[in-house]
This record gives sequence, structure tokens and C-alpha cells, in this order.
Amino acid sequence: MTGVLMKALTGAVLVASFPACALPVEAAEHAPASRPSLEALQRIIVSRTPETTIAAPDTDRITARRIDIVDDNGVIRMTLSGRTPAPIIDGIQYRRAFNVAGLVLYDETGSERGGFGTADVAGGMAVLALDHPALDAIGWRVSPDGEVAFSINQAPPLLREPALDNRLVPGIAAPTRIKMVVAPDGTPAIALHDTADTPRLRLTVTAEGYGAIEFLRADGTVIHTLAPEAAAAVDVQHGE
Repeated sequence: MTGVLMKALTGAVLVASFPACALPVEAAEHAPASRPSLEALQRIIVSRTPETTIAAPDTDRITARRIDIVDDNGVIRMTLSGRTPAPIIDGIQYRRAFNVAGLVLYDETGSERGGFGTADVAGGMAVLALDHPALDAIGWRVSPDGEVAFSINQAPPLLREPALDNRLVPGIAAPTRIKMVVAPDGTPAIALHDTADTPRLRLTVTAEGYGAIEFLRADGTVIHTLAPEAAAAVDVQHGE
């Protein structure tokens, strides 16, 4: 759940921060740098002047629906709400695809930098993230089907858009480099990804309970597996 940045343009979806909080948006043509187009960004902007400060703590705003914590300068640094505010990135507010109830963290400028909560999706989803300035850095996700996943993402380049007052551009493509998953059936795996976001080495446990290290091609094909205990078991069965 990054403060609220979009991780990347994936097909026709611009994924927004708050790990599982993404905003579906039709993808327009984008530059070779894999950044979303200005048109795509403008379609999801909620406000170019979002509220990031208050003159003084306001007890009337401490309600059952939202609580804001501010610093000495009046900047909102933490929000606890049943409907978290739309993500703010470098002074611009962008839509979320669906509601997330929980806690959002902001830096000294008012930009979202992480949080945790539950997403209003079918079956429910629990999410937690800490963000780079414009993309999730690390994120936990507990999915409705029982999968539990943890990802560590490479920091994207910090690009600015002159037409958006030279603000940071969210949604710059950056790969996940490490991913840990426990599948719905209980199978664990830790994968290391290349710069194209493709898993190339995976540590796992086989259905028989043997530890294994798998080496993969760019197309996902396993080309070599190291599983010493499994090999020893085969040797015993063959009487070797």
C-alpha cells in the first residue's frame, strides 16, 4: 500500500499504491520508458491541490469515520479511517480503484508513503506496504483465496511531468526483485527476479517435502533443479 503510487501500467490497468489498492484505468500510449502518458494520469487525478495541512488540530474531525494525526507544522502525517483518502503523490491526488479501510502514513510533504488496511474486494483482502516516492517499495498481501505474498520492488526513476507543474509521475515501471509466497495449498516459495520482473531463481519445497532450488529461463521454464534429498531418496529406492 504505497502511500499511493501506481506500480506500473499492466496491460490496461494502472496499479496504484496501497498494495492492493489499484486504480483501473485504460492505458493510453506511453513512452518507451514505460511511464504512463499524461492523458492516463489526468484521467485519474482527483485534485491538484489536495488537503495536506490544517491550521490547527480540529477535535470536531475526530469521529468514528476518520482520525487525522498532524505534526508541528500542521501536515497530516497519519490518517485512520473506514474510507482512506485518495492517495496523494507529490501534491496531486489520484483515485483508488476501491475503498481501503485502515491507516495511511504520509511524509513531511503530505505524500503517502505507506499504510495497512483491508480492501473492499470480493472475499476481502488485507494489505500492508511501505513506499518509494512514487511506487510501492515493499508490500504484504493476504488474498481471499488464502495466498500470502510479500514483494520487494526496485525503485523506479524519479521522473517529472511539466504539464503537471513538474510533479513526480506515478506509475513508472519498475520490477519486483524478490517475492515470497505461500500458495493457497501451502506451497512456499522465494523467488529472485531479473530486471524484466521475471523469476530466474526459486527456493521452494516439493509436494513430497524436499527442499529444492529451481533455475528458470526468461520464459518461466525450469531448466535445472537442485534437490539433494530428493535425489538421495531416488538412489535408495534403486538400491544404490
